[in-house]
Amino acid sequence: MSILEVRNLSVRYFSHTGVASSAIMDVSFDVRPGEILGMLGESGSGKSTLAASLLRLLPANGKIQQGSILFEGRDVLQAELRELEIIRGKRIALINQEPSAALHPTMRIGDQVGEVLAAHEYLGKRARRERIQQALSAVFPAETERISFSYPHQLSGGQRQRVLIAQAIACGPSLVVADEPTASLDPTTQREVLSVFQGLRQKFGLAIILITHNPLLLAGLADRVLILYAGRVAEIGPTESVLSTPMHPYTRALLRCLPPLPCSADEVNRKTMLPVISGDAPNSALLPQGCRFEPRCPDRFEACGKREPAAVSPNNGHTVCCFKFGG
Repeated sequence: MSILEVRNLSVRYFSHTGVASSAIMDVSFDVRPGEILGMLGESGSGKSTLAASLLRLLPANGKIQQGSILFEGRDVLQAELRELEIIRGKRIALINQEPSAALHPTMRIGDQVGEVLAAHEYLGKRARRERIQQALSAVFPAETERISFSYPHQLSGGQRQRVLIAQAIACGPSLVVADEPTASLDPTTQREVLSVFQGLRQKFGLAIILITHNPLLLAGLADRVLILYAGRVAEIGPTESVLSTPMHPYTRALLRCLPPLPCSADEVNRKTMLPVISGDAPNSALLPQGCRFEPRCPDRFEACGKREPAAVSPNNGHTVCCFKFGG
């Protein structure tokens, strides 16, 4: 049974002149309890819009046109404001990309975690203090006290990101949506933060949607990977299957663009040209008639420019939207 079921979700943004841009189109997927679902795609593919849609946190010019978002059996799109306030932060937690912008510069970390608790639960001072310590100790087991009494500027980027994770888990949610939580971190710190997510899944049974543009971060961590391109699902399946035997031309192109791991000092210093995906992502206000990747696809043929391919599952649990597989 799934904890989250998204069906046929479509989202548009409207300019001040009324011009509509399609950000998400007919997206469907689910998340199971305790599962880590990786969401992968270029900048502008719709990942952040999809994350905001799950909690109905789109900006004023963003509109959900159709679809349903069933969370623990309830349709988030039909929920009243009071019910939404309970879901947001308490049942579904959202971790933003930039911790420096999310944390208040003049408040101690413990107080900022406590504000999340105060927004959702009535707790006495002692009970709240205990819950703050529990949340922080889950991500800072060796220095809980120091972090609690620190200000954001006294922490490194990786530590600030962990504080956002502590805020996210403070109320005991069942689903955490992490929107590129490692985007501004160095590779070593990225791995440390990702290991925190892995530990929280194991300890609390959290379901996690991990949004990123780097496939390497999902290997060995995510159970499944969803590939998003120009607002549509291109491919979804088990992580090992998608990363080792990608079926969609866009997924293959993304993986080809990864830099090779150096094996020697000579290779580190050698200047090599990395492959790139030719062309540009489509304008969301002027989308092509057929497959959205067709103008950039090296494998395109006539049908690709006439209509969008349907989702097919050539392998068990591995789904792709491509005419090469009968879509």
